[in-house]
Amino acid sequence: MNLHHVGGVDAYRRVMEEWDPELADHAARVAAHAEIIAAELGWTPAQIETLRLGAMLHDVGKVSIRADILTKPGSLDHRELAEMRTHPVEGLWLLAGMPALAPALPYVLFHHERWDGGGYPTQRGGTDIPIEGRILAVADAFDAMTTDRPYRLAMTLGEALTELRLCSGTQFDPDVAGALVEAVMAGAHPLVGAAA
Repeated sequence: MNLHHVGGVDAYRRVMEEWDPELADHAARVAAHAEIIAAELGWTPAQIETLRLGAMLHDVGKVSIRADILTKPGSLDHRELAEMRTHPVEGLWLLAGMPALAPALPYVLFHHERWDGGGYPTQRGGTDIPIEGRILAVADAFDAMTTDRPYRLAMTLGEALTELRLCSGTQFDPDVAGALVEAVMAGAHPLVGAAA
């Protein structure tokens, strides 16, 4: 079964594109990064197909966040940050009750958790975070680092890889972060090629 065509995915993708065109582009890049990680970790094609679904929908809860917060050019204040941090739970609520989209839920809910337990929304740490969330945390952060954002310019590839290494064991699962670093350094990532 092609999970990209199960009920609701295309509708949610269109809503995300309308709300913030960058959301859909970001989701596609995160999916590509996550697929590389999963392949390095030995995931099966079926697992990777489910991962694509989760990656494409991981930020669906942002359609519940005010557009002026999503596109704000400066830092978010405390109230805005609190609203932004509701998006994993908002995404869970949007997808709940749709059995065909249930495989996406661990990606949606846990992609902002941290290895050291300092993430959100559940403050889980280490292997208490489902592997789906640990993979997406790395893929999501790597995309955030390597693309321009309203509040800052993209890092170079070398800077992003250094950041992944530095945050391995604190923000990121060391095995997951290491898998992406190794893939990029080996030239196995089609979006970024071999690191210089």
